[in-house]
Amino acid sequence: MEIKILGTGCPKCQRLHQNVMEAVKELNINADVSKIEDIMEIMQYGVASTPALVIDGKVAMKGRLATINEIKELLTA
Repeated sequence: MEIKILGTGCPKCQRLHQNVMEAVKELNINADVSKIEDIMEIMQYGVASTPALVIDGKVAMKGRLATINEIKELLTA
């Protein structure tokens, strides 16, 4: 599973990264988690507001901070 956190490094983006890491740990999922901070790369996903969460190439959530439980739901759907 490939998970990308899109954001320019703001506190919400950093918190989303922490929440994703915790959700992956709790679910014991083997995932490649990366942070994308380059605005040009973020725009390639059609995301205008960050933070955003991309799971296996698809934008799963954008424009707000997801909770650990919300992320776990997205990862197991």
